[in-house]
Amino acid sequence: MKFPSPVSLQWIAELIDAELCGNIHAQATGINEIHRVEEGDLAFVDHPKYYDKCLHSAASYIIINTKEVNIPEGKALLVTAEPFEAYLKIVRHFKPFIPVNKMISDTAVIGEGSVVMPNVFIGNDVVIGKDCVIHPNVTILDGCIIGNHVVIQSGTVIGSNAFYYNGKRNREVWYKRMESCGTVVIEDHVEIGAGCTIDRGVTHETRIGKGTIIDNMVHLGHEVIIGKNCLIAAQVGIAGATVLEDGVTLWGQVGVGKTLTIGAGAVVMGQAGVTATIEGNKVYMGTPAIEAGDKRREFVWVKRIPELWKKVMDNK
Repeated sequence: MKFPSPVSLQWIAELIDAELCGNIHAQATGINEIHRVEEGDLAFVDHPKYYDKCLHSAASYIIINTKEVNIPEGKALLVTAEPFEAYLKIVRHFKPFIPVNKMISDTAVIGEGSVVMPNVFIGNDVVIGKDCVIHPNVTILDGCIIGNHVVIQSGTVIGSNAFYYNGKRNREVWYKRMESCGTVVIEDHVEIGAGCTIDRGVTHETRIGKGTIIDNMVHLGHEVIIGKNCLIAAQVGIAGATVLEDGVTLWGQVGVGKTLTIGAGAVVMGQAGVTATIEGNKVYMGTPAIEAGDKRREFVWVKRIPELWKKVMDNK
């Protein structure tokens, strides 16, 4: 999430009751979680396992719960006992929850020629382009951006909260939700089927590229980036911060893990499980997904196991 304008670290330290160390006169331009952090951003870390990763990320300023670390040159630390609570306070300050008391917010912008059917909810600061068709019972939540010539079928939810939680077993409630202050961007000529759920980014954006077609009952996690002209069949689930490059095809019930990349032009056959980054312009199947030719040969050998076992026993 970008701030409306650069913000003094000294002001932020006062807001979250933190001790400021390092480059104390700097200004932050935004706040992001680690997968999408950029130069000028704040990030937070509250576990020693991740200190080094966060300190050496693109984040310029780190909210942390210790001073016993080396501060990289040019960076600053904001030291506080509860970095996660500090993150929440900053997000709630710059992006407070504003209820909507009507089906279409007064701050929404709907382009010329677009059709919004009955029972559609459109939240605050939503932008919908020209010549779109939004079918009944669609929900488009705050701040989402829809391009031109987009079709969204009934029952789909755009911009739901990310499935992203801070877990601590030393408190009564183990899991606390990270406030989702990101958005969803849907580019031109995208079609989205019925009953889909597309989560907003935690702090950045979930994006669907131009010309991509999505079938019914598909789920996209937070900060998923879908390239141009992709084809995603029914009941696919894609976990957070994963990237599909241009022209990827995922057939029905494919499951895709988090923070990985599927290369351009890849085809993943139905019910496969993608657990690691895979190259483009190849066909994959199985779980974990491997090249289809290798998987078919594996099936042949599996079928031969009884025969081979019988030969072994007969030769004893």
